[in-house]
Amino acid sequence: MILSRSTRLALRTVLLLGFAFIYVPLALVLLNSFNADRAFSWPPGGLTMKWWSLAADNEGAKQAVWTSVKAGLGATAIALVLGTMIAFAVQRYRFFGRDTVSLLVVLPIALPGIVTGIALSNAFQIVLKPLGIGLGLFTVIVGHATFCVVTVYNNVLARLRRQGTRVEEASADLGADAFQTFRYVTFPLLRPALLAGGLLAFALSFDEIIVTTFTAGPGVTTLPIWIFNNLFRPNQAPVINVVAAVLVVASVVPVYLAQRLSGGADRK
Repeated sequence: MILSRSTRLALRTVLLLGFAFIYVPLALVLLNSFNADRAFSWPPGGLTMKWWSLAADNEGAKQAVWTSVKAGLGATAIALVLGTMIAFAVQRYRFFGRDTVSLLVVLPIALPGIVTGIALSNAFQIVLKPLGIGLGLFTVIVGHATFCVVTVYNNVLARLRRQGTRVEEASADLGADAFQTFRYVTFPLLRPALLAGGLLAFALSFDEIIVTTFTAGPGVTTLPIWIFNNLFRPNQAPVINVVAAVLVVASVVPVYLAQRLSGGADRK
């Protein structure tokens, strides 16, 4: 398609405006983390690293980060197992209700977070409370896994559809059993999709606040909840900007790696 010069200019302008709308606020967060003025006057009266040292010494923030890491790792582990198994079942087998199963797996990420949170909270109260299990880190992990499984499922399903079964059939024809075929053929081909799905699942879990609010018990504070609880406290505002700036930079890593891994898998 050949576009006129005015059309290309208009498209580039719209693209730049879109990027500015998304990334200028993030750049302001990074800049405010070095703002010497506690009230964040504009333009900044000076730059300082004082807020970064305060954030590094903040026990509440560090504990919240560790809680989010544990929740993210737990949810990602569950999502990798369940998402991969469901993807294999949907792609490799024909059974009644297969399309319904696929829809039910993807549905949690499309539902509003508050609906998922209320549903999970009610389910935990009915199922776990009689067993003496209250809301805590375990329920947060299970709650996050309900939508993290979607990212793994979609990545593995797409990879299985692209690679087909010819290589595995060739492995079987050469005398390999099912375990050897999976270990030496299927798993290496799926590894980029698993890593990409796992990274995206961890990023989703680490950033989640709505479902966490309904599934976390007393004393369980993830980093998003800690930020929200301290957002309107004047003494904590500079520290929050530093934590937010770190999250902005750190969030780029899993997304970038997931994109590279997915792209690498597509080129193979």
